[in-house]
Amino acid sequence: MAREEPFRKLLDETPELLNQIVTDYQAQLSIREIGTVKSVGQGVAVVEGLPRVRSEELLRFGSGSEGMAYNLDPGQLGIILLSEGANLRAGQPVYRTGRVLDTPVGEALLGRVVDALGNPIDEQGPVDAVERRPVEQPAQPMMNRAPVSEPLQTGIKVIDALIPIGLGQRELILGDRQIGKTALALDTIINQREKGMVCVYCAIGQRDAAVARFIADLRRFDALAYSIVVVASSDAPAGMQFVAPYAATTMAEYFMEQGRDVLIVYDDLTRHARAYRELSLLLRRPPGRQAYPGDIFYIHSRLLERATHLSDELGSGSLTALPIIETQSQNISAYVPTNLISITDGQIYLSPKLFQKGVLPAVDVGESVSRVGGKAQLPAYRTVAGDLRLAYSQFEELEVFSRFGTRLEEQTRRQLERGRRVREILKQPPYQPIPAAEQIIVLLAVTEGLLDDLPLAEIKDAEQALQQAFRKRLPGRYQDIQAGKELDEDTEANLLELARDVLSTGIGV
Repeated sequence: MAREEPFRKLLDETPELLNQIVTDYQAQLSIREIGTVKSVGQGVAVVEGLPRVRSEELLRFGSGSEGMAYNLDPGQLGIILLSEGANLRAGQPVYRTGRVLDTPVGEALLGRVVDALGNPIDEQGPVDAVERRPVEQPAQPMMNRAPVSEPLQTGIKVIDALIPIGLGQRELILGDRQIGKTALALDTIINQREKGMVCVYCAIGQRDAAVARFIADLRRFDALAYSIVVVASSDAPAGMQFVAPYAATTMAEYFMEQGRDVLIVYDDLTRHARAYRELSLLLRRPPGRQAYPGDIFYIHSRLLERATHLSDELGSGSLTALPIIETQSQNISAYVPTNLISITDGQIYLSPKLFQKGVLPAVDVGESVSRVGGKAQLPAYRTVAGDLRLAYSQFEELEVFSRFGTRLEEQTRRQLERGRRVREILKQPPYQPIPAAEQIIVLLAVTEGLLDDLPLAEIKDAEQALQQAFRKRLPGRYQDIQAGKELDEDTEANLLELARDVLSTGIGV
């Protein structure tokens, strides 16, 4: 009988509990906050009322438009519009949704093209996501993070050898317009095929034609299946361009928390900053340097701080960020570039001078840096390319000096010849990422001087012959390097013997 007492008590109290729940629900239904549009601007609106609205809460207007509460001023709200406000007028009602701005996440987004709110724009039907998460998320605390120690292979020789990127790193790509910034990101995404990595590409303020071309390239190289494309094009409202990178990061974080490696590309944050400047000035936020508001640094730091490598206890997933920004006339000391350089873990600078000379990718090794460095590089690179960066930078300075017609010593002349061959080796056409093992044998051959006597016109043929011979003749060594094993003395000797054999037979395999 004693055991039945708690159950009898619960049965007696159940009707009262149900009545209380129904009463509370009816009270909630009877109270609905409704605001009023006070004024409408280009991409923003000012609303009166809604005293209990939350920051970044999604609001719906009587015209059907949507917006996000951003300025919570006494007596009025500054709203960022997330859809076209052509039918929005002063005096229209505004309703709370009760939820902070969110976006769908999950496997259903893979292979899809969506807008910043997760709505499909690829004409392939709705996104069957079972979970939604807030667009704004706090960055992982320090104790949840692991050191950046595993490499992200881009397949681009000059980056993998001289400016290595690690899983969980934030590496900035910057340079003037139309010199191959997006191409670097595309090659990196293509190189992740069959590696289990998820890639997220966020297009901010790009022309529709450029985004369509990028998506077509992803399809052509079978890379869209493991990618998500988030688009806020130049025709989209400034609010969507502002929200897009945060939404894309939320989508990426879902996979990171599942223990997977994720790469996210923001293309580009210069346009993101301009969209935020436009919204801020319309919302009467005080302008500062170059008319940007004082918190322009904060909007990018809170975004890029979300990139990390999680600890083993949390699944060891990673989120690697490649933000892209556009410089004007090679001015990397402008406001937004210096902000992002200070936030990120290094930068890859593309020089228009190299681009005009046909050195592609036009990566300026002297101006580029990875603050993680060799810690996030395959061990074989440390053996082959350890001193290559310094030697290459010295060659570039020496080449400029030699143009004055000074008579050169034999040692200096050979140093110049070696440097020219290194530069020729580091050239690489787009859409052709190269496996790590094939990069290693070519870099080993050039650093050991095996290509010094070869005419520059034959360097590319020699490179292809070395790569093909390595795949065919030493498959075991090939797989060892791909798996991340160190380049021991025996392996190095085998590779040098193979290289000498290939180069001595007229570049045949």
